[in-house]
Amino acid sequence: MSALPSYSPYLTPTEYLAFDEQVKEKNEYWHGQVIAMAGATIEHNRIVANMLANLYHALEATSCEVFPSDLRLWIEQTNGFTYPDLMVVCGEPQFYGNRTDTITNPKVIIEVLSPSTANYDRSDKFHAYWSIETVEEYVLIDPARIRVDYFRKAGVNLLEFHGLTNLNEVLVLKSIGVEVPLQRIYHHVNFL
Repeated sequence: MSALPSYSPYLTPTEYLAFDEQVKEKNEYWHGQVIAMAGATIEHNRIVANMLANLYHALEATSCEVFPSDLRLWIEQTNGFTYPDLMVVCGEPQFYGNRTDTITNPKVIIEVLSPSTANYDRSDKFHAYWSIETVEEYVLIDPARIRVDYFRKAGVNLLEFHGLTNLNEVLVLKSIGVEVPLQRIYHHVNFL
């Protein structure tokens, strides 16, 4: 992890973006502080690749696109930047300022959990992602066991939840009309 500028423990969004462009590793931005993102395991990457491949093919004939974690997300309500593992955007991507590396309008957000980020993904990020008007679905995938947690907006201040724990089950992303069997999500994944 690169050292942050010594002049301030907190950065403005502009300072963060300048810093993030200068370093090799990814860094998220939360309440003025930079959070270094750790590298991912092979199982984490297998799940991301499996989901990316399935969503890419399922969305080919639609106005929706899937993007992997190199595209940053701006969350206006929390003044934060994150790098979700996968995002689906329908229609034209909307960008933060004049940047083409930071979007503001995902419809679906998918995070693959890791021991260092699971609590963050289930708490602060969970609440922040729901503050984005365009977000309709949020998916958390556990790489250490068969467990997919699916959340969908089902009305004002109401979320629908499904916990999927069997390889014979299917993740149904209603907002984009895509179904992904858990067998495909966990293809080649080895549980330790």
